[in-house]
Amino acid sequence: MGSFSIWHWLVVLVIVLLVFGTKKLRNIGSDLGGAVKGFKDGMKTDNEADKKPDQIVGSTIDVEVKDKQKS
Repeated sequence: MGSFSIWHWLVVLVIVLLVFGTKKLRNIGSDLGGAVKGFKDGMKTDNEADKKPDQIVGSTIDVEVKDKQKS
């Protein structure tokens, strides 16, 4: 009872195919693949920006505020 055999997984696969259909599963697979590809491209872009220190990715301005003294 601890693990499922190959027959259990085949029955589950057939039920999923009957419920969702092959077209909907294909769309879900392509959407998931596109999301993974977008994530990898985003990570690659971040890593390339880290490797190029002379490229300005963002800038921070450091300022100091002083109170005016009334005379």
